[in-house]
Amino acid sequence: MWAMCIVTFIVVTVLHIWVYKWRNPKRNGKLPPGSMGLPLLGETLQFLAPHRTHDISPFIKERLKRYGPIFKTHLFGQSMIVSTDADLNYFVFQQEGSLFQSCYPSTLSEIFGEQNMGSLQGFLFKYLKNIVLSLFGSVSLQTMLPEVEKTVVHRLKQWSFGNMIEAKDEIANVVFSLTARKLISYDSDNSSDNLRANFAAFIKGLISLPINIPGTAFHKCLQGRKNAMRMLKELLQERRANPRKQQRDFFDYVLEELDKEGTMMNETMALNLVFALLFASYETISEALTLGMKFLSDHPSVLQRLTDEHDAILRQREEGADSRITWGEYKSMAYTFQFINETLRLANIVPGIFRKVLKDIQFKGYTIPEGWGLIVCPPAVHLNPSTYEDPLTFDPSRWEGIDTSNASKQFMAFGGGMRLCVGADFAKLQMAVFLHCLVTKYRWEIVRGGGVVRSPGLQFPNGLHVRIKDRESAINQIGKKEFCDGD
Repeated sequence: MWAMCIVTFIVVTVLHIWVYKWRNPKRNGKLPPGSMGLPLLGETLQFLAPHRTHDISPFIKERLKRYGPIFKTHLFGQSMIVSTDADLNYFVFQQEGSLFQSCYPSTLSEIFGEQNMGSLQGFLFKYLKNIVLSLFGSVSLQTMLPEVEKTVVHRLKQWSFGNMIEAKDEIANVVFSLTARKLISYDSDNSSDNLRANFAAFIKGLISLPINIPGTAFHKCLQGRKNAMRMLKELLQERRANPRKQQRDFFDYVLEELDKEGTMMNETMALNLVFALLFASYETISEALTLGMKFLSDHPSVLQRLTDEHDAILRQREEGADSRITWGEYKSMAYTFQFINETLRLANIVPGIFRKVLKDIQFKGYTIPEGWGLIVCPPAVHLNPSTYEDPLTFDPSRWEGIDTSNASKQFMAFGGGMRLCVGADFAKLQMAVFLHCLVTKYRWEIVRGGGVVRSPGLQFPNGLHVRIKDRESAINQIGKKEFCDGD
């Protein structure tokens, strides 16, 4: 009996000490305030809890109010510092490689693979970045512009003939098709292999509890990536067996690099890069454009001003001139880019940007400990009322006269520093062309859906189901309805 009591006392004491040390990690200097949550699990469940607004997540908002703009927590099995402080965020981006480095939590590294662009450092990262920039640089984008417009025009025409479409899914199809064609000459419309379906499975479980058991979202995510990587490898091997004389896509470039003596490129690295680029464009652009359509439906005055800008572009074309969008016309779409910026600001598609702390750092009286993770929180910056008046109000004109060609302390939709998203200009091009073709030729009505959920990333759980009609016939129908109402 006494022995049992002693054992119980020892176990309880050890657990108490362990829990205390968990919640109060010792470091040199003063750690930011915060809570480490439950042992092992931390505060991951609270971080992933869904919410249905464009506002900052309750997880961040509550801790911001309680602890201030910099606080500690424990997420995805790792001790973390969360920064909603614009100065610290900027400092992190500027000190990439010396004091901080890009580093996913172990669960995300497992999902994206070890040799992914987010985990590569130094010269190897710059090497891959330059490759991608050669694909999506200004000269390449000018060449791609007609193809992007042709694809969008074709898809919009198809949608207008049907009864109803789910906008998020259909826009994702367009974006995936364009990116896959550019990277690997993959024709999603005529291929028997459904590469996109594997990306869809991957994305659904991307931010989930890391429980790899059949049936769980995490397991489906891993299987989706595995299947997609298998298909990409088969496509690369097929290209190797049947090389082309002229370099036309990323796979051609990869094969050329792999054959060079002393190359840093390997097959796994190349496939991981293709996977990451397809994922990034597929999800982020389609979500932003879907939300943009919802905003246009909710704000008729914004739709009118956007339409006026693009109608003016059409009127200014010389008679008999090519009807396609020119590079000059694209660069002149001032209000369109304001609209895109405002949509991205409220979309907050990337809820957090992960870094690893390489050295103990003193910042505003706190120690940012070596070895900890750090999350830069763009939503807290984009929705800060001291920076953006009425931050939850959709107002593209707030961007008038503001240069956002590069990231700043107050706008980081595409990240910042040396890891600023290399596909940012490609994303803006696709969005601008889609909007041009949409507002000049069509009108739409929302049939159902459109509500957002963030857990923590942006999702449309019920989709956005819309009916798209030719602009002229839609205006005529509205006129007839008004006439009948008046009669």
